[in-house]
Amino acid sequence: TELRPLDILSEAAPAGALARGVRVLQAQGVRGLQLSASRPRALRFPASRLFVHCDRFPEEFSIIVTLRALRAPAQHNEYIFTLMLEESPGVLLGLRYAPDKLHFLFWSQERAGGCQTHVTFPNVSLADSQWHTLILAVSGQSFSLTVDCSVPKDVVVETPFPASLSVRRANFYLGNRRRRKGVFTGLLRQLVLLPGADATPRICHAVNLKVATLSIPSVLQDVPAKPVSNEVLKYPYETDMKVTLGARPRCSMQEKAQFWFNASRRGLYLCNGSSWVSMLEVKHRLDYVEEYQNLVTNTESMGVEVFTIPRVGLFAAVAGRASPPGSAIYRWADGKFVHYQNIPTYQAQAWKYFTIGKKIFLAVANFEQNERGQEFSVIYKWSRRKEKFITYQRITTHSARDWEAFVIEGEAFLAVVNHREGNNHNIDSVIYRWNPRTGLFETNQTIPTSGAYDWEFFTIGPYSFLAVANTFNGTSTKIYSHIYIWLSGSFQLFQSILTFGAADWEVFHIGDRVFLAVANSHSYDSRMPAPSNFYAINSSIYELNITAQMFVKFQDLLTYSALDWEFFSVGDDSFLVVANSFDGFTFSMNSIIYRWQGYEGFVAAHQLPTVGCRDWEAFHTAEGSYLFYSSAKEPLSKVLKLKTT
Repeated sequence: TELRPLDILSEAAPAGALARGVRVLQAQGVRGLQLSASRPRALRFPASRLFVHCDRFPEEFSIIVTLRALRAPAQHNEYIFTLMLEESPGVLLGLRYAPDKLHFLFWSQERAGGCQTHVTFPNVSLADSQWHTLILAVSGQSFSLTVDCSVPKDVVVETPFPASLSVRRANFYLGNRRRRKGVFTGLLRQLVLLPGADATPRICHAVNLKVATLSIPSVLQDVPAKPVSNEVLKYPYETDMKVTLGARPRCSMQEKAQFWFNASRRGLYLCNGSSWVSMLEVKHRLDYVEEYQNLVTNTESMGVEVFTIPRVGLFAAVAGRASPPGSAIYRWADGKFVHYQNIPTYQAQAWKYFTIGKKIFLAVANFEQNERGQEFSVIYKWSRRKEKFITYQRITTHSARDWEAFVIEGEAFLAVVNHREGNNHNIDSVIYRWNPRTGLFETNQTIPTSGAYDWEFFTIGPYSFLAVANTFNGTSTKIYSHIYIWLSGSFQLFQSILTFGAADWEVFHIGDRVFLAVANSHSYDSRMPAPSNFYAINSSIYELNITAQMFVKFQDLLTYSALDWEFFSVGDDSFLVVANSFDGFTFSMNSIIYRWQGYEGFVAAHQLPTVGCRDWEAFHTAEGSYLFYSSAKEPLSKVLKLKTT
């Protein structure tokens, strides 16, 4: 056989002659064939159409498959293709998958009468309604599977692939094994046999590895042939269109061609593979900010977390400074936040809402010990029966300031910022990994920090980062804060940035640009003369420089003991609001909203009177957009409404 790609799918789906029941569908911006509505025997063709000069299957080869498999029951198996003799019910060669396995089957004559060998690749998750490209390379007893050009999975079996497998009077069957049971229900885009070679180097150079192609049928190509005069396009296709509601979802190549409807903005957006493009929107511009609600809290508050529990509603968890009375959760009802639940906390600093599967959690960072002298931060779980948060797991912490929850490669993590232990500020902060077997968070990694205040997790392309805001090392606030990158199963140092009592990191995107803003709270060094004002210092915005592979300073903004940044947008405009808390004389400060002005950077646009401002949260409802700020100096938080034109 010549060493050229043999396009099995094109043989079964020839130009202009699709079998009855075969449909061309588009999902996530990529076209594929849906085969499940067709009769099994309609999706066959004789092997002699591929093996013209020789009726032997190649001894060494690769099979390349691009598919989108639907979620299926645990024990459900579906066939991608089979090769079967006309007179026999047995499978000469085939490929099938289960929700977490891939099986390659072949017939061997090594034993008397012949036998079928199963080569199984475990922990292969294909049934997730996402596109995947598989490369199966076969050579003797060695079988190698590469999924989306990741690290190959290698299997060696006792029975080698036959050196002389006859395909005389055999037929290829697409998406079935000549019967309805086990029919492939997803979309198939590519099925190619490459004799005599490992196809991985030929495939794994594409930009989008999940849909990398060697050969696909003309009916699935992105640009169909131009019609002559008024002739209708030969290959009309249906699109698997999905409209997402609620908060801004992710937009990547997986979501390409999907729609998002933003009810608060009355806008419809299309994902182009990297960002949401407005298709239909009532354009809003921020005009002014008005006081909307004065929320009397149990005590002064150190932070606020606004979140939505699906099918329940919008909530705000306020971290109470004093204990008792502790912290409280408020629910949005009739356009206002109303008290919903009290939770005992101990000088709580921050709340973090997150989910794992269908489980809903809320973690609090406690700064001081409880009545028994124990120092715990606590994870609470939402009880659907009680419609309350109940205690789930206690974790030993040391003057905890913040929690950050994130997911990497399908695994859930929770990172705590430990501020100090006694008078020692140079201690470890801890990253915990969720153990699905025990249902608990377990220590995964420790990272040295110095009086740390905040974690910020973010992703850029395939890379995951975690930035820590180091505040004080025992003698100075002029110290380095660090950005870590996830490599080989742990976080490793990526970049260090000099900060001054850093209290918060905020990452945000404007178009294709990635920014990271630090809130510097004060400048103090016991070894240096005191400055004229410890608290009037610059906070800085850094931008990712792709070429240099580092964040470089973009802009300095004068702030007054800044404790938090919050990024938000109104219409096409982007904003940053800073929590100015103290200027050395008073806690009654103007916190500033900065508007993005392109080449000018961020320019002050609105001054908001605040008292001991500690934290900002932006949120949206069907009625409009809001800012929520917590005060560390009075038991009163405020909700401000963004008035637009």
